[in-house]
Order: sequence, then C-alpha cells, then structure tokens
Amino acid sequence: MAEQERRPRRRGQGELEAQVLSALRDAAGPATAGWVQERLGGDLAYTTVVTILSRLLEKGAVTRERAGRSFAWTPSADEAGLAARKMRKVLDGERDREAVLASFLTALPPGDEQVLRELLRQAEAEAETEKDV
Repeated sequence: MAEQERRPRRRGQGELEAQVLSALRDAAGPATAGWVQERLGGDLAYTTVVTILSRLLEKGAVTRERAGRSFAWTPSADEAGLAARKMRKVLDGERDREAVLASFLTALPPGDEQVLRELLRQAEAEAETEKDV
C-alpha cells in the first residue's frame, strides 16, 4: 500500500509534450535537452526528454540544430499553431472532410462562428490582394 502512494503520478497523453514545449517557449533561444530536463525538474530522465523532443521533431512541432555533440531545440510554432496542426492532422485522417467540417461548424458557439466568418473574409481579401499584384 505504501509503495503505491510513493509512485509518481502517471501523466496524461500529450501532457509531457506540452510541458516540454512550454519549457522551450520560455527559453531565451534554442535550448538543449539538458536545459529542458532541468527546467522541468522532478525525476524526469534525460533520455525521456530526448525521446519527447524527437517525437515533437517528427510532428514538426520543434526544430533542432547541432550544438557541439548535442542538439539545441526550438519550438517551430506557438500554441495556436500547434493546435491548428493537430486539427489539420485529424481532418486529413477523415474520408469525408466536408461532413467533418460541417459537423465542426454546427457545433461552434455563435461567438466562435462569427470569429471564423471574419477570418475567412480576411483570408479571401488577402488572396484577392495577392492575385491583383
């Protein structure tokens, strides 16, 4: 019983990735895995941090550059950009995009729907401006 109480809490899916990205966003510039590990504290193994960074690299969420024998990591997008990437990935995985988009739109609260309409108007205006140039 006492052994169960001492076990660290199991993190939720994506929670560790979010923590690593948050640490990288707080960095003054590119950061090493060791810096991220120190920033997160706790009993997180260096190899775990490197694994998470590598997964984030595969997802396009971070970039890396050689820094001596190691790598320095930088987030490739802010939180909004990462959320948008996740949304596109889900949408790309569906066969009927139109049905998914329609379902998404009908579930939006009126305020969000209005924001989306305005963003679409802005995108159309920018596309027209670029076409005229």
